[in-house]
Amino acid sequence: MENQATSDVDLVLLTRFNLPSEGPESLIRAEEGWLADRWGLFERYTVPSVRAQTDHDVHWIIYLDPQSPAWLIEHMTLLADEGLVTPIYRERVLPPELAADIAATVGEAHGTLLATANLDNDDGLSPDFVARLKDAAGPGRQAVYFEVGLIRSPTRLYLRHDPVNAFVAVTEPWDGAVTCWVDWHNLLSDHMPVRVVAGAPAWLQVVHGRNVSNRALGDLVDPAIYRDAFPGCLDDLVTPTTTTLLVEQYVVRPGRAVKEGVRAGVKAIFMRLFGKDGWTKVKHAWKRLTSRFS
Repeated sequence: MENQATSDVDLVLLTRFNLPSEGPESLIRAEEGWLADRWGLFERYTVPSVRAQTDHDVHWIIYLDPQSPAWLIEHMTLLADEGLVTPIYRERVLPPELAADIAATVGEAHGTLLATANLDNDDGLSPDFVARLKDAAGPGRQAVYFEVGLIRSPTRLYLRHDPVNAFVAVTEPWDGAVTCWVDWHNLLSDHMPVRVVAGAPAWLQVVHGRNVSNRALGDLVDPAIYRDAFPGCLDDLVTPTTTTLLVEQYVVRPGRAVKEGVRAGVKAIFMRLFGKDGWTKVKHAWKRLTSRFS
């Protein structure tokens, strides 16, 4: 596939920070301290990773609840004054509003192609993510997944191969653009061709106590190998011992694989029978049930 010149690609990162939402996420966001904890993760991992991009020609739209507290608005205003983000306050984001916000953010002097990439507010990107995504852009619409990334738990680091991960991007002509938010990240193949890009880790997913869906998956690795690729994000992690690696390989990982297989099977059945709404309701009910005993 012949790649588009990077100067013809307008890249926009899209982040839902604290938009009002339904389902299991709403229960997490209602917990005391959620917003402060989320800001801490955002400030530690997400913001530095965007600042560190080797290609600075990128726009970053962050959607926030209009009822956000003053301290969060102040922090976002400072990032906007820096030129790093475009904060937009909405109760929800529908496709027409999203298209208008992107057009207003990029401006009239845009290129030939639009690239939009999802970035959660507790995760990070490799310094070359923007450059690699522009290089991957083709003449038509496609979903782009960088297959290899890292998953960080509070104490360990995992190398993850995931061809349909949440850091999905969509590159497409401006006219009629649907963006990477047209559907769930693992359902974009229903809408367009998919391109999976191999290579060095392109993203960092952070697993913490308030995650709704993310889990530590992949191969346990030495964080020292990847510290330069994700500066400041892995400094507090230590090299796993030989014993830890053996236990992970022969005990923990096989058990995790069985559990993930069961979960994937259950999800596939519910999705087939009841669709996305059915699966969301199941997650919501499960979260309500488990929260009573936590």
